[in-house]
Amino acid sequence: MIEYRLLIDLEAVVELDGLAKRDRGNLLQFFEKLREYPEQYSQCHERDDVGRRIDVASRAGWLIYYWTDFADRHVKIMKVSKVADSASQRRRRRQK
Repeated sequence: MIEYRLLIDLEAVVELDGLAKRDRGNLLQFFEKLREYPEQYSQCHERDDVGRRIDVASRAGWLIYYWTDFADRHVKIMKVSKVADSASQRRRRRQK
């Protein structure tokens, strides 16, 4: 089994910093699981601006957006957002 190195984008770090200790701990434990087998937790995916596959995992009311860099053996967490926040953001985008 390949264990990937975990890299977290500053946007995600800022979000994690504002969480309660328990919530932050739960997400960090999940991030550790992603390192072992990132494809197992992907529930859907989307493409970024350059066509890279961004996987989305759901955990305890949070959406985790990440991509796996197989060449460098990194799991790169791009952002985390509350499930309710993501739904309201989609509604706002549709209304524009």
